[in-house]
Amino acid sequence: MPDGRVVLVTGASSGFGQLTASMLSARGFRVFGTSRRPLDNQGGVETLQLEITSNESASNCVAELLERAGRIDVLVNNAGQVLTGGIEETSIEEAKAHFDSNFFGAVRMVNAVLPDMRKRRSGQIVNVASVSGTFPVPFEGYYGIAKAALMAYSDVLRQEVKALGIKVSVIEPGFFKTQLASKRLQAANKISDYDDERRRAQEALEGYFNEGGDPGKVAEAITKIIENPSPKLHYVVGKEGVYVSLKRIMPASVMEPQLRKHWHLDG
Repeated sequence: MPDGRVVLVTGASSGFGQLTASMLSARGFRVFGTSRRPLDNQGGVETLQLEITSNESASNCVAELLERAGRIDVLVNNAGQVLTGGIEETSIEEAKAHFDSNFFGAVRMVNAVLPDMRKRRSGQIVNVASVSGTFPVPFEGYYGIAKAALMAYSDVLRQEVKALGIKVSVIEPGFFKTQLASKRLQAANKISDYDDERRRAQEALEGYFNEGGDPGKVAEAITKIIENPSPKLHYVVGKEGVYVSLKRIMPASVMEPQLRKHWHLDG
């Protein structure tokens, strides 16, 4: 039997979001997907315009969904971007803009959907973080920092809304073959002292994306979370999950050299 629940997926024009929206629609959910540019409905997915960095846009997006569907049962916070650059190379303004998209964008959407969910004492929120929230990538640092913040936020949110009948989970994908890497922004202030390490780390990152898994696996994982009546908080997807497990048991003196080797930082 079709599920029939109403799901909002942000960042549904490509990658994990597009695959997740299509999969949920095929499973009988009524799915709304967002993008920056207005799009025609695609493959059973109804589309909504959303600029994730705008409070007004977030409110309008959810208001339009509620007008059309009458309720919202599930929010999948997937929209975001990557910012490449060393910590010193990244200006405060660039870092703030990055957080506005990758962290506060999710917060805006949660704040927009919670009133309806609280009123009905029912709902579910799935935040898409990254394994880089646990193991930040050198010269992609603010991406990992924002995802770490999203993971901590999800933990607190889960505790606060559980008594209201609202479930919260966070999924942490590793490296998958998506367009995320090709769309990343670049910090403007390049510092020559970092050139060699930055180049090696970025080449390694490109290789891991090119060798990455099928992004459909992430869509499948999100679908399983939504269909699970008692989902847990954290879900790690991808072969990089082994590093998350190792971090819990291995001393930093062992992990740090391995990570530097993983990112080719020492030549």
